Amino acid sequence: MPIADSDGTSIYYERHGSGPAILFVHGSGGHHTAWWQQVAALREEFTVVTVDLRGFGKSDSSMPEFDGQDFPGDVVAVLDQEDLADAMLVGQSIGSVAALRAALLRPERVGSVVLGHSLGGISHPELKELAAADRAQAVKLPVIDRLLTKRFQEERADLTFLFQQMGTFNVARMQDLRNLDTNGPSLDDIRDSGVKVAFLAGEKDAVLSVKTVTRAHELLAGSRLEIVPDAPHSMYWETPAKYNAAVAHLRRTLTAPKEAA
Repeated sequence: MPIADSDGTSIYYERHGSGPAILFVHGSGGHHTAWWQQVAALREEFTVVTVDLRGFGKSDSSMPEFDGQDFPGDVVAVLDQEDLADAMLVGQSIGSVAALRAALLRPERVGSVVLGHSLGGISHPELKELAAADRAQAVKLPVIDRLLTKRFQEERADLTFLFQQMGTFNVARMQDLRNLDTNGPSLDDIRDSGVKVAFLAGEKDAVLSVKTVTRAHELLAGSRLEIVPDAPHSMYWETPAKYNAAVAHLRRTLTAPKEAA
């Protein structure tokens, strides 16, 4: 099975299909299999890479504790192992923080980053205040209601149950990822890297509001904004057709005009 070495830690990943590369980075309850609806839909046109961060899925989970600051290095290890160039990293929720940091560590391998339902840990006082206000509202809801709509939970009890079961395969937990956005990149850091950034948001996201994501887009010059109607925080799971269409469109159109060396 494919394994990348991240400073002595074994990182499991999978590669499917062929064409321009898309590498998915899961959130706190996910792992490589969470992307089953994306792999099947996108592998005919794109190289689709899925990865387990340390403590998740099949990656090394033997360490006594986990540090979110190590997760970007796990993504970098896969980029290097597969010798990818001009990859598009797609993060889900807090996985977007790891994706953005990995892109800034390897801008020669990453052309663009899609921040799914996340601000990517960008260090900016106004954005931190807006995100904190959103979180204060989100924590009033049961966890499942933050991630999937009530209608989906009622109509697709089977997929809702599977969604909840996904996280039981992980050793690392949400608290292990929280420090990922400590000392996050500034707007200038992102601009200077040459990596293009897109914000992908769901209209019904109960964790991060469209208003907050729109403001981040306004502040980050040259960024793209994709808002998907009627989509929740876990859009990739509940509305995969819309999510896949948005990701495919961004991969086809989002490029980074890098300066010649």
